[in-house]
Amino acid sequence: MRYVKLGKSELEVSRICLGCMGFGRVAGDHHAGWALEEAPSREIIRRALEMGINFFDTAMSYGGGESERILGRALHDFAPRDQVIVATKFSPRTAEEIAAGISGAQHVNDCLNKSLKRLGMDYVDLYICHMWDYHTPIEELLFGLHRAVEAGKARAIGISNCYAWQLAKANAIAERNGWQKFISVQGHYNLLFREEEREMVPLCREDGIALTPYSPLASGRLAKPRTERSARLDTDLVAKGKYDATAAQDAAIIERVAELAEKKGLTRTQVALGWLLSKVTSPVVGATKAAHLEEAAAAVEVSLTAAECAYLEQPYVPHRLVGVMQFNHA
Repeated sequence: MRYVKLGKSELEVSRICLGCMGFGRVAGDHHAGWALEEAPSREIIRRALEMGINFFDTAMSYGGGESERILGRALHDFAPRDQVIVATKFSPRTAEEIAAGISGAQHVNDCLNKSLKRLGMDYVDLYICHMWDYHTPIEELLFGLHRAVEAGKARAIGISNCYAWQLAKANAIAERNGWQKFISVQGHYNLLFREEEREMVPLCREDGIALTPYSPLASGRLAKPRTERSARLDTDLVAKGKYDATAAQDAAIIERVAELAEKKGLTRTQVALGWLLSKVTSPVVGATKAAHLEEAAAAVEVSLTAAECAYLEQPYVPHRLVGVMQFNHA
Protein backbone atom coordinates (compact mmCIF):
# COMPACT_ATOMS: atom_id res chain seq x y z
CA MET A 1 0.00 0.00 0.00
CA ARG A 2 1.06 3.56 -0.63
CA TYR A 3 0.30 6.57 1.55
CA VAL A 4 -0.14 10.30 1.01
CA LYS A 5 -0.96 13.41 3.01
CA LEU A 6 -4.64 14.34 2.94
CA GLY A 7 -4.58 17.80 1.41
CA LYS A 8 -2.68 20.26 3.56
CA SER A 9 -3.38 18.35 6.77
CA GLU A 10 -1.05 16.13 8.76
CA LEU A 11 -3.25 13.10 8.15
CA GLU A 12 -1.38 10.39 6.26
CA VAL A 13 -3.86 8.14 4.47
CA SER A 14 -3.69 5.04 2.33
CA ARG A 15 -4.30 5.59 -1.39
CA ILE A 16 -7.42 3.45 -1.00
CA CYS A 17 -10.12 4.42 1.49
CA LEU A 18 -12.54 1.70 2.58
CA GLY A 19 -16.09 2.97 2.22
CA CYS A 20 -18.35 1.50 4.89
CA MET A 21 -21.81 2.33 3.55
CA GLY A 22 -22.44 -1.36 2.93
CA PHE A 23 -21.78 -2.40 6.53
CA GLY A 24 -24.94 -2.91 8.56
CA ARG A 25 -28.10 -4.38 7.04
CA VAL A 26 -31.10 -2.43 8.28
CA ALA A 27 -34.63 -3.13 7.06
CA GLY A 28 -36.01 -0.32 4.95
CA ASP A 29 -32.61 1.20 4.17
CA HIS A 30 -32.02 1.78 0.46
CA HIS A 31 -28.99 -0.54 0.45
CA ALA A 32 -30.52 -3.32 2.56
CA GLY A 33 -30.63 -5.61 -0.47
CA TRP A 34 -26.85 -5.84 -0.69
CA ALA A 35 -25.45 -4.57 2.64
CA LEU A 36 -23.64 -6.95 5.00
CA GLU A 37 -24.32 -8.12 8.51
CA GLU A 38 -21.70 -7.40 11.16
CA ALA A 39 -19.65 -10.62 10.94
CA PRO A 40 -18.73 -10.37 7.23
CA SER A 41 -18.26 -6.61 7.61
CA ARG A 42 -15.66 -7.20 10.32
CA GLU A 43 -13.80 -9.65 8.10
CA ILE A 44 -13.51 -7.05 5.34
CA ILE A 45 -12.30 -4.42 7.80
CA ARG A 46 -9.75 -6.87 9.18
CA ARG A 47 -8.54 -7.73 5.67
CA ALA A 48 -8.26 -4.05 4.79
CA LEU A 49 -5.96 -3.50 7.76
CA GLU A 50 -3.86 -6.50 6.74
CA MET A 51 -3.39 -4.94 3.29
CA GLY A 52 -2.24 -1.65 4.81
CA ILE A 53 -5.44 0.31 4.32
CA ASN A 54 -5.68 2.77 7.19
CA PHE A 55 -8.42 5.12 5.91
CA PHE A 56 -12.07 4.33 6.68
CA ASP A 57 -15.14 6.33 5.71
CA THR A 58 -18.62 6.07 7.21
CA ALA A 59 -21.56 8.36 8.05
CA MET A 60 -24.26 8.87 10.65
CA SER A 61 -26.85 8.08 7.96
CA TYR A 62 -25.43 4.72 6.87
CA GLY A 63 -27.75 2.07 8.20
CA GLY A 64 -29.14 4.52 10.73
CA GLY A 65 -25.75 4.62 12.45
CA GLU A 66 -25.15 0.87 12.34
CA SER A 67 -22.18 1.31 10.01
CA GLU A 68 -20.47 3.52 12.59
CA ARG A 69 -21.11 0.98 15.33
CA ILE A 70 -19.71 -1.91 13.30
CA LEU A 71 -16.65 0.04 12.18
CA GLY A 72 -15.92 1.28 15.69
CA ARG A 73 -16.15 -2.17 17.25
CA ALA A 74 -13.97 -3.74 14.55
CA LEU A 75 -11.25 -1.11 14.73
CA HIS A 76 -11.25 -1.33 18.52
CA ASP A 77 -10.57 -5.06 18.23
CA PHE A 78 -8.15 -5.04 15.29
CA ALA A 79 -6.03 -1.86 15.33
CA PRO A 80 -4.50 0.74 17.67
CA ARG A 81 -6.56 3.93 17.41
CA ASP A 82 -3.61 6.09 16.43
CA GLN A 83 -2.81 3.89 13.43
CA VAL A 84 -6.10 4.41 11.59
CA ILE A 85 -7.74 7.42 9.98
CA VAL A 86 -11.49 7.47 10.60
CA ALA A 87 -13.85 9.76 8.71
CA THR A 88 -17.55 10.11 9.35
CA LYS A 89 -20.18 12.49 8.01
CA PHE A 90 -23.10 14.47 9.42
CA SER A 91 -26.35 15.23 7.64
CA PRO A 92 -28.12 18.62 7.29
CA ARG A 93 -30.34 19.97 10.04
CA THR A 94 -33.78 18.41 10.14
CA ALA A 95 -37.01 20.38 9.91
CA GLU A 96 -37.62 19.54 13.57
CA GLU A 97 -34.26 20.98 14.61
CA ILE A 98 -34.89 24.15 12.63
CA ALA A 99 -38.34 24.54 14.22
CA ALA A 100 -36.78 24.02 17.66
CA GLY A 101 -34.23 26.76 17.04
CA ILE A 102 -31.20 24.47 17.16
CA SER A 103 -28.36 26.33 15.47
CA GLY A 104 -26.02 24.91 12.89
CA ALA A 105 -23.17 24.92 15.40
CA GLN A 106 -25.24 23.03 17.97
CA HIS A 107 -26.32 20.60 15.26
CA VAL A 108 -22.68 19.84 14.42
CA ASN A 109 -21.85 19.27 18.08
CA ASP A 110 -24.88 17.05 18.69
CA CYS A 111 -24.27 14.93 15.59
CA LEU A 112 -20.56 14.53 16.34
CA ASN A 113 -21.20 13.49 19.95
CA LYS A 114 -23.66 10.83 18.79
CA SER A 115 -21.25 9.56 16.12
CA LEU A 116 -18.41 9.36 18.62
CA LYS A 117 -20.63 7.34 20.95
CA ARG A 118 -21.58 4.93 18.16
CA LEU A 119 -17.94 4.62 17.08
CA GLY A 120 -16.75 4.21 20.67
CA MET A 121 -14.07 6.83 20.06
CA ASP A 122 -12.95 10.10 21.64
CA TYR A 123 -12.30 11.77 18.29
CA VAL A 124 -12.56 11.31 14.54
CA ASP A 125 -9.72 12.20 12.23
CA LEU A 126 -11.91 13.74 9.55
CA TYR A 127 -15.41 15.13 10.12
CA ILE A 128 -17.32 15.68 6.91
CA CYS A 129 -20.35 17.78 6.05
CA HIS A 130 -22.30 15.17 4.05
CA MET A 131 -23.95 17.69 1.72
CA TRP A 132 -24.52 21.41 1.44
CA ASP A 133 -27.25 22.49 3.86
CA TYR A 134 -29.36 25.08 2.07
CA HIS A 135 -31.40 25.81 5.20
CA THR A 136 -28.51 26.56 7.54
CA PRO A 137 -26.02 29.46 7.29
CA ILE A 138 -22.64 28.02 6.36
CA GLU A 139 -21.09 30.32 8.98
CA GLU A 140 -22.91 28.41 11.72
CA LEU A 141 -21.70 25.05 10.47
CA LEU A 142 -18.13 26.26 10.04
CA PHE A 143 -18.11 27.69 13.56
CA GLY A 144 -19.39 24.38 14.93
CA LEU A 145 -16.76 22.45 13.01
CA HIS A 146 -14.03 24.81 14.19
CA ARG A 147 -15.10 24.30 17.79
CA ALA A 148 -15.05 20.53 17.26
CA VAL A 149 -11.41 20.71 16.18
CA GLU A 150 -10.53 23.03 19.03
CA ALA A 151 -12.15 20.61 21.47
CA GLY A 152 -10.11 17.71 20.11
CA LYS A 153 -13.17 15.86 18.81
CA ALA A 154 -12.02 16.12 15.18
CA ARG A 155 -8.56 16.54 13.71
CA ALA A 156 -9.66 18.01 10.36
CA ILE A 157 -12.84 18.76 8.42
CA GLY A 158 -14.10 17.99 4.94
CA ILE A 159 -17.19 18.36 2.79
CA SER A 160 -19.11 16.17 0.36
CA ASN A 161 -21.65 16.71 -2.41
CA CYS A 162 -21.20 20.41 -3.10
CA TYR A 163 -20.36 22.74 -5.96
CA ALA A 164 -16.93 24.28 -6.39
CA TRP A 165 -18.28 27.76 -5.68
CA GLN A 166 -19.70 26.53 -2.38
CA LEU A 167 -16.40 25.00 -1.29
CA ALA A 168 -14.52 28.16 -2.30
CA LYS A 169 -17.05 30.36 -0.45
CA ALA A 170 -16.91 28.24 2.71
CA ASN A 171 -13.12 28.23 2.85
CA ALA A 172 -12.98 31.98 2.23
CA ILE A 173 -15.34 32.55 5.16
CA ALA A 174 -13.31 30.20 7.34
CA GLU A 175 -10.06 31.95 6.46
CA ARG A 176 -11.56 35.37 7.14
CA ASN A 177 -12.66 34.26 10.61
CA GLY A 178 -9.58 32.23 11.49
CA TRP A 179 -11.55 28.99 11.49
CA GLN A 180 -10.69 25.52 10.24
CA LYS A 181 -10.98 25.14 6.46
CA PHE A 182 -12.22 22.14 4.52
CA ILE A 183 -9.17 20.07 3.58
CA SER A 184 -10.97 17.48 1.45
CA VAL A 185 -14.01 17.03 -0.75
CA GLN A 186 -15.88 13.79 -1.36
CA GLY A 187 -17.74 14.04 -4.64
CA HIS A 188 -19.12 11.79 -7.37
CA TYR A 189 -16.26 11.07 -9.79
CA ASN A 190 -15.35 8.11 -11.99
CA LEU A 191 -14.81 7.25 -15.66
CA LEU A 192 -18.57 7.31 -16.29
CA PHE A 193 -19.21 10.56 -14.43
CA ARG A 194 -16.58 13.25 -14.85
CA GLU A 195 -18.51 16.45 -14.23
CA GLU A 196 -16.23 17.26 -11.28
CA GLU A 197 -13.51 18.03 -13.84
CA ARG A 198 -15.29 21.22 -14.89
CA GLU A 199 -14.62 23.28 -11.75
CA MET A 200 -14.08 21.13 -8.66
CA VAL A 201 -10.90 19.37 -9.79
CA PRO A 202 -9.16 22.62 -10.85
CA LEU A 203 -10.19 24.33 -7.59
CA CYS A 204 -8.79 21.49 -5.50
CA ARG A 205 -5.58 21.43 -7.50
CA GLU A 206 -5.17 25.20 -7.03
CA ASP A 207 -5.90 25.20 -3.29
CA GLY A 208 -4.33 21.88 -2.26
CA ILE A 209 -7.64 20.27 -1.30
CA ALA A 210 -7.74 16.47 -1.36
CA LEU A 211 -10.17 14.68 -3.67
CA THR A 212 -11.62 11.52 -2.11
CA PRO A 213 -14.40 10.59 -4.54
CA TYR A 214 -17.13 8.06 -3.92
CA SER A 215 -18.58 5.58 -6.45
CA PRO A 216 -15.16 5.10 -8.12
CA LEU A 217 -16.41 1.98 -9.96
CA ALA A 218 -19.85 3.42 -10.79
CA SER A 219 -21.57 1.00 -8.39
CA GLY A 220 -19.89 -1.96 -10.08
CA ARG A 221 -20.59 -0.99 -13.68
CA LEU A 222 -16.90 -0.45 -14.39
CA ALA A 223 -15.94 -3.72 -12.71
CA LYS A 224 -18.21 -6.20 -14.50
CA PRO A 225 -19.39 -7.03 -18.02
CA ARG A 226 -22.73 -5.38 -18.73
CA THR A 227 -24.37 -8.80 -18.90
CA GLU A 228 -23.15 -9.81 -15.44
CA ARG A 229 -25.50 -8.84 -12.63
CA SER A 230 -25.06 -8.44 -8.89
CA ALA A 231 -27.28 -7.77 -5.90
CA ARG A 232 -26.32 -4.11 -5.92
CA LEU A 233 -26.78 -3.63 -9.66
CA ASP A 234 -30.23 -5.19 -9.40
CA THR A 235 -31.55 -3.75 -6.12
CA ASP A 236 -29.87 -0.42 -5.32
CA LEU A 237 -32.38 2.12 -6.63
CA VAL A 238 -30.08 5.04 -5.80
CA ALA A 239 -27.30 3.59 -7.95
CA LYS A 240 -29.75 2.69 -10.72
CA GLY A 241 -30.95 6.27 -10.72
CA LYS A 242 -27.40 7.48 -11.19
CA TYR A 243 -26.37 5.22 -14.06
CA ASP A 244 -29.22 3.42 -15.81
CA ALA A 245 -30.39 6.45 -17.80
CA THR A 246 -26.95 6.89 -19.41
CA ALA A 247 -26.17 3.20 -19.94
CA ALA A 248 -26.10 3.52 -23.72
CA GLN A 249 -23.64 6.41 -23.81
CA ASP A 250 -21.50 4.83 -21.08
CA ALA A 251 -21.20 1.50 -22.88
CA ALA A 252 -18.28 2.59 -25.04
CA ILE A 253 -16.24 3.55 -21.98
CA ILE A 254 -17.01 0.27 -20.23
CA GLU A 255 -15.89 -1.63 -23.32
CA ARG A 256 -12.63 0.31 -23.47
CA VAL A 257 -11.96 -0.49 -19.82
CA ALA A 258 -12.45 -4.18 -20.62
CA GLU A 259 -10.25 -3.96 -23.72
CA LEU A 260 -7.39 -2.24 -21.90
CA ALA A 261 -7.66 -4.66 -18.97
CA GLU A 262 -7.27 -7.64 -21.28
CA LYS A 263 -4.39 -6.01 -23.13
CA LYS A 264 -2.47 -5.23 -19.92
CA GLY A 265 -3.35 -8.42 -18.03
CA LEU A 266 -5.30 -6.50 -15.39
CA THR A 267 -8.83 -6.62 -14.07
CA ARG A 268 -11.42 -4.00 -15.01
CA THR A 269 -11.33 -2.73 -11.45
CA GLN A 270 -7.59 -2.19 -11.63
CA VAL A 271 -7.88 -0.23 -14.87
CA ALA A 272 -10.78 1.96 -13.72
CA LEU A 273 -9.19 2.67 -10.34
CA GLY A 274 -5.74 3.06 -11.86
CA TRP A 275 -7.14 5.86 -14.02
CA LEU A 276 -8.83 7.55 -11.05
CA LEU A 277 -5.80 7.21 -8.79
CA SER A 278 -3.80 9.23 -11.31
CA LYS A 279 -6.15 12.16 -10.59
CA VAL A 280 -7.23 12.01 -6.94
CA THR A 281 -5.83 11.46 -3.45
CA SER A 282 -7.79 8.45 -2.21
CA PRO A 283 -10.99 7.08 -3.75
CA VAL A 284 -13.61 5.71 -1.36
CA VAL A 285 -14.03 2.08 -2.38
CA GLY A 286 -16.92 0.05 -1.03
CA ALA A 287 -16.51 -3.70 -0.71
CA THR A 288 -18.86 -6.55 0.15
CA LYS A 289 -16.23 -9.23 -0.50
CA ALA A 290 -12.54 -9.38 0.44
CA ALA A 291 -11.71 -10.03 -3.22
CA HIS A 292 -13.17 -6.64 -4.15
CA LEU A 293 -10.79 -4.96 -1.75
CA GLU A 294 -7.79 -6.93 -2.92
CA GLU A 295 -8.39 -5.83 -6.52
CA ALA A 296 -8.72 -2.24 -5.37
CA ALA A 297 -5.48 -2.40 -3.40
CA ALA A 298 -3.68 -3.86 -6.42
CA ALA A 299 -4.78 -0.84 -8.47
CA VAL A 300 -2.45 1.37 -6.43
CA GLU A 301 0.46 -0.15 -8.37
CA VAL A 302 -1.19 0.30 -11.79
CA SER A 303 0.42 2.89 -14.04
CA LEU A 304 -1.44 3.95 -17.16
CA THR A 305 0.22 6.00 -19.87
CA ALA A 306 -1.15 9.35 -20.97
CA ALA A 307 -2.27 7.72 -24.22
CA GLU A 308 -4.11 4.96 -22.34
CA CYS A 309 -5.88 7.49 -20.13
CA ALA A 310 -6.88 9.52 -23.17
CA TYR A 311 -8.23 6.36 -24.82
CA LEU A 312 -10.44 5.67 -21.81
CA GLU A 313 -11.63 9.27 -21.62
CA GLN A 314 -12.32 9.93 -25.31
CA PRO A 315 -15.89 8.54 -25.56
CA TYR A 316 -17.18 10.59 -22.61
CA VAL A 317 -20.05 12.99 -23.19
CA PRO A 318 -21.46 15.46 -20.63
CA HIS A 319 -23.87 14.05 -18.05
CA ARG A 320 -26.71 15.65 -16.15
CA LEU A 321 -26.30 15.87 -12.39
CA VAL A 322 -27.59 12.84 -10.53
CA GLY A 323 -28.07 11.64 -6.96
CA VAL A 324 -27.64 14.16 -4.14
CA MET A 325 -26.44 16.90 -6.47
CA GLN A 326 -29.57 16.53 -8.58
CA PHE A 327 -32.01 16.99 -5.72
CA ASN A 328 -30.22 18.94 -2.99
CA HIS A 329 -31.05 22.51 -3.93
CA ALA A 330 -32.52 25.52 -2.18
